[in-house]
Amino acid sequence: MVLVDAQPAPIALDPRHTALLVIDMQRDFLEPGGFGAALGNDVSLLGAAVEPCRMLLAAARAAGLTIIHTREGHRPDLSDAPPAKVERGPPGLRIGDPGPMGRILIRGEPGHEIIPALAPEPGEPVIDKPGKGAFYQTDLDLVLRNRGVDTLLVAGVTTEVCVHTSVREANDRGLRCIVVGDCCASYFPDFHATALAMIAAQGGIFGWVATVAAVAQALDEVLPNER
Repeated sequence: MVLVDAQPAPIALDPRHTALLVIDMQRDFLEPGGFGAALGNDVSLLGAAVEPCRMLLAAARAAGLTIIHTREGHRPDLSDAPPAKVERGPPGLRIGDPGPMGRILIRGEPGHEIIPALAPEPGEPVIDKPGKGAFYQTDLDLVLRNRGVDTLLVAGVTTEVCVHTSVREANDRGLRCIVVGDCCASYFPDFHATALAMIAAQGGIFGWVATVAAVAQALDEVLPNER
């Protein structure tokens, strides 16, 4: 067991039952020409989370944690994409439309891939999800149960949308969530701050919030027989 300094209070975790969940660090959201930019967002704001996520991945890998990545995207025929989602935004800049990185938010297209700096290593599961939450219409719950996971370290984008939705889903399933705040980002900095405050409010109503420095320090103390 190791202790992570967090808000609203420090939390102990067993690395053998902890997974790192990295949410949607995809080219479609972080790079110009993707879905995020098509919606009119400044995608450079998400770049602040890349280096902290890289540090978190390195610490988690060294400690032997289960590491899972997610990607939001849809089937090429859009059969899993609700019309209300597809019709959002101006024609030509919608899900499935051609873009600089292939069809926007479509599985198998270049824009759907995780950015190279945070690419999964062999053996790290990648969960493809059609919605905001990492559990909706995916086998994530099964993967976690099969690995005996009861605690999640959560990183990714965007804080108030896919991260928050996934944390709420995990909380309802009895999982403890530690959101690594500086490993998350939003197109709207105020939303990012508020979303983190909501997680830790009322004694940790949805979970805990920590920094990558605090998590890395705790994981550095993992004993060899706990990895």
